[in-house]
Parts: sequence; structure tokens; C-alpha cells
Amino acid sequence: MYYPFSRSGTLLKLAAYFTLCAIFGAYVGHIGWAIALGAMCLLVLSYRQLFRLNHWLWHSKKMTPPVSEGLWSYIYEGIYVMQRRDRRKRKELSKMVKRFREGSEALPDATVVLDEDGAIVWCNKLARFSLGLRFPQDFGRRIDNLIRHPKFLDYFHAREFDKPIEVQSPLNQDKILEYRFIPYGDKQLLLIARDVTKFVQLEQMRRDFVANVSHELRTPLTVISGYLEMAPDDGQLPASVQQKAFKEMSSQAKRMQTLIEELLVLSRIEANVDQQFDNVVDVPSMLQTIATEANTLNREKQHEITFSVDPQLKVYGLETELRSAFSNLIFNAVHYTPAPGKIEVRWQLEGEDAVFRVRDNGEGIAAKHLSRLTERFYRVDKARSRRTGGSGLGLAIVKHVLSHHNSQLMIDSEVNVGSEFWFILSSELVATVSPQTLKQG
Repeated sequence: MYYPFSRSGTLLKLAAYFTLCAIFGAYVGHIGWAIALGAMCLLVLSYRQLFRLNHWLWHSKKMTPPVSEGLWSYIYEGIYVMQRRDRRKRKELSKMVKRFREGSEALPDATVVLDEDGAIVWCNKLARFSLGLRFPQDFGRRIDNLIRHPKFLDYFHAREFDKPIEVQSPLNQDKILEYRFIPYGDKQLLLIARDVTKFVQLEQMRRDFVANVSHELRTPLTVISGYLEMAPDDGQLPASVQQKAFKEMSSQAKRMQTLIEELLVLSRIEANVDQQFDNVVDVPSMLQTIATEANTLNREKQHEITFSVDPQLKVYGLETELRSAFSNLIFNAVHYTPAPGKIEVRWQLEGEDAVFRVRDNGEGIAAKHLSRLTERFYRVDKARSRRTGGSGLGLAIVKHVLSHHNSQLMIDSEVNVGSEFWFILSSELVATVSPQTLKQG
């Protein structure tokens, strides 16, 4: 138990000790020598306690202090209390640092703590993955010696941190990182790097979309306006010119109408959040209707089109959307396959999943274009697309339809050999299949 230190009590004990020394000296006839000997003994005892204190502080593994009496017991107890208080504060501080680091590790952004000179104090795991930092190896190294992009260096040295900057990732040139410096504390800086690649791509796609729509509509409007300007005031045109003008204006008006209709379809599909698949879609019947429409489109090209359809393979889904996906893939094959070609359409059960395939022996598509085919208005051959009346939105519609049905469009193509567009609807969406198919499976 701790008792408060008493200065007066300690002085009284010291006075009593030297009084006893003086009485002993008077008894032996040497008062001065007795007091000096008493002082020497007291000094030896004090140095012994100092050695014990030094050993306890620097060498002993015990937390409890040595047993002592008098003034030294208060000193030991005071140091022991201070040590416990310091240990408790260190534990609390350690917990706070641990919580800070756990919170920083949970952040979705790369985070780096810098001192006033830009030297690294700490960074989270995402900073090591995104910025190529190594911790604790890079502790104390300046951030501008590790991230060497000129735009980043200018931004850091200018010390104008009101707005963030976007710079390519030092590890991946295809990624765009947004860097933001936040001053805090005693002239320290917090660097936050966020991956904004998707946002940059979406913004670029938005700009491209607006530019492409404007361009797609401008061309037919220019044609129609040009013919109207050619018309004389009395409305009398030579028969040959009149026939050509009306035919061309009708074609361009139809092209605009198709473009606007497909834009509306795409917007409706993108805005649709209905994930209720209670309705059974009669895909064989739907494909029969689409086949009739495809044969109508095929009158000029005279392709050989074959349909291999399981007559009882139906699925759960959104009928209007699935019709758009099926028809776009089939009509694209009719439009873009040079005449006369071969087109094979298959709707069969493969394993437990329903699989739709459209295969042609057309010109094929180079591998560099495959990943971008589902982008809006992206065309491999713009001239050919305009000749065939393509809007550049068909595969974008297919992509969104399949996304609503937890699927994705897959493309296999080889130049001068042909292409195959296909997708899988999982067994959870399969509604009914023919008994014959089940036996084969």
C-alpha cells in the first residue's frame, strides 16, 4: 500500500539518527568521529540503494521494485507508479495507433503520411500495391524521389494543393490515379491516391457518345437538307433527280429513325432495374419470328441461314430484352457477312445451361477490336457500317441485356475465317427442356 511521503517525518528520523551517533560518541569520548562514522554509514547505505535502483531500472526483468525502507521506499514506489502509468499510456497509444492503421488499411484509397519535407512516415497496404512503395524500407525517403512523373513533381513542389491532379499510375500505365495532398497537424501532409480509371473512361465514353450521336445525326440531316436546298422554288425537279432525291432522303430518314429507336431501346434497358424473372420466355417461338424477319433481310444477299433450335428450351427472363439480344446478333450476321455466306444459329442445352450461338463465315474481326465491340458506336469498319445501315448500338444493347440476365457476350473471331457470337444463360434461368434433350444429357 502506498503512503504519502512526509518531509518532516524524514527530517525527524535523520535528526534522531545523528543524535544517537552524538550520544554514542560522548559515551566513547569521540563525538566528532562518531558523527562522521554515522554519516559515512548513511552514505554507504545510500550508494547501495543507488546501485540497487540502477540494477532494477536497467538490468532487472521484474516490474516490482526492490524491498526497502525509509526515503528509498518512497523513491522506489514513486518510480514504480510512474512506470505503470507510462506503460498504461503506451498501451493506450499503441491501441490508438493500431486502430488508426486498421482504419487506414480499410480505406479504399492509397494513403501515405508525410512530414513537412515530404519524407514518408507511414503508408497503408494499398499504397504499396498502387504506388510501388515499400514499408518500412522506404521510411524517411522523400515521396518525390519515388514517384517521378513530371506532372506529379510539379504539383508537389508548387505546394498548391487546392485541387487534385490525375496522373498515370507508376506501376500500370493503363491506370489513372487522382493525387490529393491534405495538410494537417504540425506541417505534415496526407497523400491520398485514388484509382479513377473507370471515371475517366466513363467521361471519355460520354464525350465520345455525344460526339458520335451528333455525327451520326448530322450526316443524314446534311443529305436531306442538301436535296431540299437543291429543289427550285416552284418545286419542279427533273424526274430522274426527283426519284434519286426522294430515295436518298427516305433512306437517310429511315437511318435516323433506326438510330433514335435504338437509342431509346438502349436507354430503357439501362434504366430498367426489374430483376423479376417470373415470366417464361418462349425462345423457340421468338426465334421463329426472328427467322422470318432475317429471311426478309436476306433477300438481296441470299445467305444460307440454318436454325438449330431446341423446340422446348425456354427460359425465365425479360422477353423484350431477350428479343433485342437475339435479333441484334442474328441481323448483324446477315448485314455484315459478305454474300453469299453461311450463317448458323443454335439454341441448345449444353450441360445444364442454355446456350445461344450465331456463327458466320464472314470476313472475321481482328483481335485488337474484340474487347471494344460492345462500346456504343464503335465500328471496326465505319464505311462498311454506313453502307449496311448499322447504328453502332446493337452490341451495346446485347451487352446490357445479358448483364440483366447475369450473362455476358463472348466473341470468337478469326480474320478471313468467320466469327461466332455466343452467350450462356445459367441453369437457374432454364424453365423447360424437351425430354429428349434430358435423355441426351
